[in-house]
Amino acid sequence: MIKDLIKKNRSVRGYDNSRDVTIEELREMVDCARLSASSVNMQPLKYILVRTEDEKARVLEQVSFAAKLSALKLPHKGNEPMAYIVICQDEQISKSETGFLRDVGIAAQSITLAATELGLGACMLGYFSSDKLRQALDLSENLKPQLVISLGKSVEDVRIVEIEEGESTDYYRDEAGIHYVPKRILDDVIITR
Repeated sequence: MIKDLIKKNRSVRGYDNSRDVTIEELREMVDCARLSASSVNMQPLKYILVRTEDEKARVLEQVSFAAKLSALKLPHKGNEPMAYIVICQDEQISKSETGFLRDVGIAAQSITLAATELGLGACMLGYFSSDKLRQALDLSENLKPQLVISLGKSVEDVRIVEIEEGESTDYYRDEAGIHYVPKRILDDVIITR
C-alpha cells in the first residue's frame, strides 16, 4: 500500500480548479507532518495554510515550477494550485540553518503522501527567496519559509520511466503533454560490497 502511494505521489504542476482543497484536508495533511519524526524531537516546524485567492496569488508570484521546463511557464493559466502549505522553521525554537532540513523533508513527504491518499496532487517547491516569501505573507521574523507545497486535484498525466546507468535523470514532457520522470533502476542505486 505505501509503495502504491509513493508511485502515485508525483510532482504535479497543473490542477483542476473546480476541485477545492478544504481547510479540513489541509489540517489532516499537517497533522500527518506533525506526527512524523523530528530531529531530537524539537519540532521547530510551523505550517501556513494558504487558501485565499489573494494569498495564493502572492505565493505563486514567489515560487518557480519545473525549472527544467521553464519555457512552458507552469502552471498554465486556469490550472493554478488550489492551496499551498508553507513549511516554516520557527527560529525561536531553533536557528540552526541545516539542523532541521531533514525534518522539512520528512514533513513534506508526509504531507504529499497524505494528499495522494486524499486523491490530490502536490508539488514541493524550493526555488524562492525565503525573505521575499516571508514579506509576501506578512510572517513574523522568527518564521523562515523552508519549503512550499502546492496542492490540488491533478489534471496531469505523470509517468515514471526506468533508466539505465548513465542516462539522463532530467524530467521531460512529450508533445501530448505527458510528463515523464526518469528513475534509476533498483540495482543501480544499491551499493553491493
